[in-house]
Amino acid sequence: MIDTTYIFLQHYWWFIVSLLGALLVFLLFVQGGQTLIYTLGKTNDERTMLINSLGRKWEYTFTTLVTFGGAFFASFPLFYSTSFGGAYWVWMAILFCFIIQAISYEYRSKPNNVLGKRTFETFLFINGLVGTILLGTAVATFFTGSMFSVDKMNLTNLSNPIISSWETPWHGLEAALNLHNLSLGLAVFFLARVLALQYFINMVDDISISTRARKQMWFNAIPFVVLFLVFAIWLMLRDGFAVNPDTSMVYMEPYKYFKNLIEMPALLVMLLLGVVLVLFGIYKSMLTGSIKGVWYTGIGTVATVLALLLVAGYNNTAYYPSTFDLQSSLTIFNSSSSKFTLTVMSYVSIMVPFVVAYIWYAWKSINNKKIDAEEMQNESHKY
Repeated sequence: MIDTTYIFLQHYWWFIVSLLGALLVFLLFVQGGQTLIYTLGKTNDERTMLINSLGRKWEYTFTTLVTFGGAFFASFPLFYSTSFGGAYWVWMAILFCFIIQAISYEYRSKPNNVLGKRTFETFLFINGLVGTILLGTAVATFFTGSMFSVDKMNLTNLSNPIISSWETPWHGLEAALNLHNLSLGLAVFFLARVLALQYFINMVDDISISTRARKQMWFNAIPFVVLFLVFAIWLMLRDGFAVNPDTSMVYMEPYKYFKNLIEMPALLVMLLLGVVLVLFGIYKSMLTGSIKGVWYTGIGTVATVLALLLVAGYNNTAYYPSTFDLQSSLTIFNSSSSKFTLTVMSYVSIMVPFVVAYIWYAWKSINNKKIDAEEMQNESHKY
């Protein structure tokens, strides 16, 4: 007998995880901004304004990343154990990037900083460059697959009760060598820079920084659009990892992800609307002189990423496919927590709108006044 409630919960939690992932991609504007500190800031005061504008937001990104990982662990534990336990080099690299980011904001302006400000600014650049590209390539494996195997019968082997095994010694770093993965990784990197430029235009009250930011939009928006088109077109044309709903067997289906969009028109509309909003936000920032472009691009980013992640998991699709053994591929059905766990978590998730409302309130409160040089001179706490 089909348990429709359990199926609904599995779909519900894939939506929650996907939404967190989409919000995370938007919040990566902090990382993008960290790679632009010396491009936009030509003096120490200008760099201090840029870093402090980001310093007021970096915890949002870090918290969302942790929440994204926690939600994945609780709702789809087999993915967590397979990916985080097997592809540990890439996740350790990402974690290291975020650790040095936290240290940099804490100690950059501390008295008696023996390493100097430039050292911590370099750490911020590394976080912005490596962190965004690796996160993008990791997410791309939801469509391209990874080299792992899963055998749940190993739970009965008391001497080696390991369900998942990674079948390459690179443990996740090989994802960055896949051109399709890399196209998304670089697209995320340039998108983060575009969002950061729009954020600086909106948040920093300095004509020199705003002028440089608008000029830099051209050098980052064009590569982003090209790389995203490469990834998206490639994705629509490639074979996808489909699941037979009757037998749970995984097989390769031509144009699977394109078919998913056609068979789920709501996601197609969401994707197209998201892309249009991103392009409109870029147009507003580059050609109209508007300071509001970040909101159009930000909302468009969330909609686009959410649609892509839902395409990866819905409509009988393996969201974490194995290129080593197709039948080891993970779906929202074979990798989820128990019905009881998902039910309890669903009650907790009712609090999410209140948390989002608080974040929005705090964000608006912080942004009541734009950052300027005078504030940096009088501010007692500076990053």
